[in-house]
Amino acid sequence: MTEKNNSRKARRPATELVHGGTTRSQHGETSEAMFLTQGFVYSSAEAAEARFNGEEPGFVYSRYANPTVAMFEDRIRILEGAEAARATASGMAAVNLALMASVKAGDHVVAAKALFGSCRYIVETLLPRFGVESTLVDGTDLDQWKAAVKPNTAALFLESPTNPTLEIIDIAAVADIAHSVGARLIVDNVFATPMFQSPLSLGADVVIYSATKHIDGQGRCLGGVVLSDEAWIVDEVMPFVKHTGPHMSPFSAWVLLKGLETLPLRVERQTSSAGKIADFLAGQSAVSRLIYPGRDDHPQAEIAKRQMTGGSTMLAFELAGGKEAAFRFANALEIIQLSNNLGDAKSLITHPATTTHQSLGEEARAELDISDGLLRFSVGLEDPLDLLEDIEQAMQAVS
Repeated sequence: MTEKNNSRKARRPATELVHGGTTRSQHGETSEAMFLTQGFVYSSAEAAEARFNGEEPGFVYSRYANPTVAMFEDRIRILEGAEAARATASGMAAVNLALMASVKAGDHVVAAKALFGSCRYIVETLLPRFGVESTLVDGTDLDQWKAAVKPNTAALFLESPTNPTLEIIDIAAVADIAHSVGARLIVDNVFATPMFQSPLSLGADVVIYSATKHIDGQGRCLGGVVLSDEAWIVDEVMPFVKHTGPHMSPFSAWVLLKGLETLPLRVERQTSSAGKIADFLAGQSAVSRLIYPGRDDHPQAEIAKRQMTGGSTMLAFELAGGKEAAFRFANALEIIQLSNNLGDAKSLITHPATTTHQSLGEEARAELDISDGLLRFSVGLEDPLDLLEDIEQAMQAVS
C-alpha cells in the first residue's frame, strides 16, 4: 500500500474526515479498500521474523492490526487530535479496554454515577472481581470527586453529556483532580460527538466512543475506539488488544470510514432540529421537565457553553403522567421509531427506565433522576417540521 504525504499542513475537520489517514493499494482506488483477510504472507522466513520483531513495517495478523482498520484509527485520531487510537468491536469493548488497560489488582477507580447500565456493570461488578475497588460519585459535584480519590486511584471515568439525563460534567476540573493523584481521566464522548467536544484539549487522558452511534450514524454496524497518547496505547492498550481479541472487523472499519465522511453534515443537521424540538417541548403543558444542553435553562448551561460548541443531537423530557403517559406518547408516534440506539439518521426514542437503565434497579434510577415518565430522544435527519408534527399529534394521546 502507498501512503499520502503526512508532512502536509493540518486541514479542517470536514476535510480530514474525507481524506485523513487514507492509504491506497497499487490499484489507486478512490474509495478505501476493504481488506477482508485474517493473515498476511511474507516474501521469506527472514522477512516474517523481521515483521514480528518490529524491524520491518507491515501487518502480521488482523487480530493485531489490519490495513482497513488502521485507516479508520488514523482518521479518527486526526479528528480527535490524539497521538494514537485503537478500534474495537463495539462501544462497550472500548469502555472495557480503556478501564482494564488502566488498572491492576489493588487499584481504585472513581466514576460518575450517571453512566450507561453496562458501564456501571464494569465499574461496580466486573472490576471488583479482579481486585479493583470502585467508588461512584455525583459527577456534577466536584467536592465528591475530590473526596473520593485516594493514593491508589488509577482512573476516573465519566460521560458528558450523560446518558440519559444529559448532565454536563466539568471535564477540565475533574482532569485536575485526577492528575493530582497521578490518575488518568477517561471520558466517554459519545453524546457530544467529536464535532462538539474535545476532551483531550480539556485535560482528559483517554477518550472513548461507541462508533455504533453517530460515527456510523445509519444503524449498520457495531464499533468502538479508544484514543490517547502513543506511549499508553503502545505499552498498555495494544498488548491487551493483541492477547484478548476485541479488535474491530475490517468490514465494520470500512463502513465507519464512510460514516466519518458525512459526520459533520449529519450532526449539524440533527443538532439544528434538536434545538427546534427542544424549544417546542418546553412549551408543552404535558412536559414536566425538559433537558437539552443547548438551552439556557439546562442545569449546567454555563459549563456546556464553556466546553461544548453545540447543543447535541440528544434531548430528554419527562411527561407528568409517568410510565403510562410515556408509553402512550411513544406508541402514538408515527415517524419517530422506538429503539434503544441513538445517533442514527432515523429519529429514535426510548424509555430508559424499562430499557437501557432497567438493570440499575428502582432506587438507583431514582438517584439519577431517571423517572418512569422520562423519554430519551435521538433526533435524526428527517425534516424537522415532520418531526414536530409527529410529536404534536403524539402529545394528543397524552392529554
